[in-house]
Amino acid sequence: MKKSVISKLLSELEQLVQVELEFGVEFWLARDLQTVLGYLRWENFRKVIGDAMTACESSGNKVSDQFREVTKLISHGKGGQREIQDFMLTRYACYLIAQNGDPAKDEIAFCQTYFALQTRRQELIELRIAEVERLQARKKLTESEKLLSSLIFEKLEDDRSFGIIRSKGDQALFGGKSTQDMKTRLGVPDNRPLADFLPTITIKAKDFANEITTFSISRDGLDTEHSISHEHVKNNTDVRGLLGERNIVPENLPPSEDLKKVQRRLNSEEKKLPRKGGS
Repeated sequence: MKKSVISKLLSELEQLVQVELEFGVEFWLARDLQTVLGYLRWENFRKVIGDAMTACESSGNKVSDQFREVTKLISHGKGGQREIQDFMLTRYACYLIAQNGDPAKDEIAFCQTYFALQTRRQELIELRIAEVERLQARKKLTESEKLLSSLIFEKLEDDRSFGIIRSKGDQALFGGKSTQDMKTRLGVPDNRPLADFLPTITIKAKDFANEITTFSISRDGLDTEHSISHEHVKNNTDVRGLLGERNIVPENLPPSEDLKKVQRRLNSEEKKLPRKGGS
């Protein structure tokens, strides 16, 4: 395919993209895409859209989330107007349409690659955001553990108490399974923290229980290992119950990628980004 054709098609697709105001979702109008893809008749292009809808449904996606039917008025004759069918298409919908078009057409071949890369780019962005959020949750958990640890030491003057209390909290959160039980279950090395292999939801659950315990110690003047331990177990049990109402069972969730590896990958990606000012 000639570079001039690629440049032309790229420019046309970039100019046609619109943004839905309420949710900020990018979309293309089918009538506009029809022209770019080289279909002269709407009836022929509508068949391709139908095939794409079938593929969408077969892949387990809700068709109406990807293909939103709309109507618009066009002028005809001497000042007359009539309604015609159109569709608001997501990036994924456009990809499916291209996949169901004639690959012998340059326009179709280009759009297959263009929308495949665009869809993959969004997936990568979403994955990276999820990884950053998990790292942030882990950092927040570390901070809440430090605060709780220092408060327990202030009350009990015993370095061992925090570890004992935290372990009892874990056992309450994980339905009777100890921290070591969970490390074995998830394949966590003995010398690594369990939290580094937990999914974001569980990390946040542990952090939330810590926050409540810290608050309660200060508010209620808890100053014995028994009272603080009882409070922490109760809070983890309550958080577990809240998750259970949403059919989330902490001990049954699969392990997530080692956060050390996630951090190294993100650091490596950061180094590859261009520096400000071209430096």
